[in-house]
Parts: sequence; C-alpha cells; structure tokens
Amino acid sequence: MEKERAMAVVVLLCLVVVVELPEASATRFMVGGKMGWNSNVNYTIWAQDKHFYNGDWLFFVYDRNQMDVLEVNQTNYVSCNAEHPVHNWTTGAGRDVVPLNVTRHYYFISSKGSCYGGMKIAVKVENMPPPPKAAPLKSKSSVLTPSLRSQFVLSAVFAIGAMWDALVRL
Repeated sequence: MEKERAMAVVVLLCLVVVVELPEASATRFMVGGKMGWNSNVNYTIWAQDKHFYNGDWLFFVYDRNQMDVLEVNQTNYVSCNAEHPVHNWTTGAGRDVVPLNVTRHYYFISSKGSCYGGMKIAVKVENMPPPPKAAPLKSKSSVLTPSLRSQFVLSAVFAIGAMWDALVRL
C-alpha cells in the first residue's frame, strides 16, 4: 500500500513537470494542399509561404499509376533528370511520407514526364527558431511576473501536498 502511494506521488510530480514544459511539435504538410501531388498545382507558389523545420514531414498523395516521388539533387531538379535519384520515396500506395530530418535543401520531382509540366518542389528545411526572449522587467520589485508566479505557486502547492500526503500515510 505504501509503495502505491509513493508511486502515485512520483506520477503526480511527473505530470506537474510535463504540464509545465513548453510544447514543440512537428508539422505534416500535404504537398499541394487539397489538390495533392499532381500536374495541376504550382508547387513553387504552394511552398513559398510555408516554413519547413527540422522534424516536419511532407505527405505526398497522388495516383500511383501515373505519378511517383523522387528526391534528386539541385542540378537534376532544374533539368527534370530522374536517372540518378538521391532517394525514391515511392511506396506504391500513392501515399508517401518524407521526413524532413536534416537542415538542408530538398528537391523532389515526379519522373513520369510530369516534371516538365511543373511537378517538382524544392523546400529549405531550417532549425526551429529559438523562443522569443522575455521583455525586460520594468519594476525591480519582483523577478517573477504574476503569471509565472501563479504557475510556480500552484506547482509548489501540488508538490508539497503530495509529499505531505505521502509522509503522513507512511
């Protein structure tokens, strides 16, 4: 019984820590939006207002009988040359996910003649920008702002209460 209570205290403390951690998440981009990966989309325009970060994914949806997804170098991207791809992401299902896990330029084409019609996309993957710095404090009375102070106090109250409960029941 005592072990269960001690374990409950540990779990509660872990939850408090996890709740207070800042959230960071990757984004899955469906290439071409609702139109998917096909010859009726200008992928340069589609990608121009998007920021691609390390850890994001590109999701290619297309007709597997007519299209494919090849990663190529910049030279082969410009010339639509699919002879020596860096990677063939085509799985045969027409639903291919490409992890963007290195900060660099990525170049993708469809090799079945559609590249010449514009079925190609280039994306630049960057590291996530650092969080914004806090504004300088205007008053010298307190280091913690009211919102941070209340968050700290609430966490401390839960932690102290959990430890007190565990000690009283031992």
